[in-house]
Amino acid sequence: MRVLLTGFEPFGKHSINPSQELIRSLPDTLGDDIKLFKICLPVDQQIAPENLLLQLHRNKPDVVLCFGLAPGRSRFCLERIAINLMDFQIPDNVGVKITEAPIVENGPTAYFTNLPINDLLSILLSENIPARISLTAGAFLCNLVFFRLMHEIETCLLSTRAGFFHLPLLPNQVIDSDKPSSSLSLDKVVQAVLLIIKFLNQDLTSG
Repeated sequence: MRVLLTGFEPFGKHSINPSQELIRSLPDTLGDDIKLFKICLPVDQQIAPENLLLQLHRNKPDVVLCFGLAPGRSRFCLERIAINLMDFQIPDNVGVKITEAPIVENGPTAYFTNLPINDLLSILLSENIPARISLTAGAFLCNLVFFRLMHEIETCLLSTRAGFFHLPLLPNQVIDSDKPSSSLSLDKVVQAVLLIIKFLNQDLTSG
């Protein structure tokens, strides 16, 4: 199985992005039958989706797993839906702030992930990893790349399985904060991702 994994560089007031740290922490292979392709996307509304789609067609993965930071969330979040909307609350890292604009003009309103997220959630919870299914990926870069990814899979008639996951802050990002904030350790995040990949490999093999 070939798996493409993406994270994001830091953005806004955050000097660290847990999704970038995740990508750096993962190996290149898992056993003899799983190859991982890992990229860190810029927080740039134009370049981020372009880079993702380039890697999608170059590496032809069976599975694409995208990750991003969601400050304020307390659990590993499995996103169910991407919406056709850009409505940035802050500028991206090149200073662009887009409000109330479609991602794809005259495109569908939304796409659902084609990952078996209910099964994945059960696996994570059984391993004591705090996780939940989320019904909003926001309207910033995370949702943007998620939507563009699913749109590409749909329009190019690809068999690729794909989805997006939001991560809480890391403990070292909140330890000196004046406001109480939730966090999740990088070890737990890595454990969750490895469980997801291994389950999907078994699912594809048995299918």
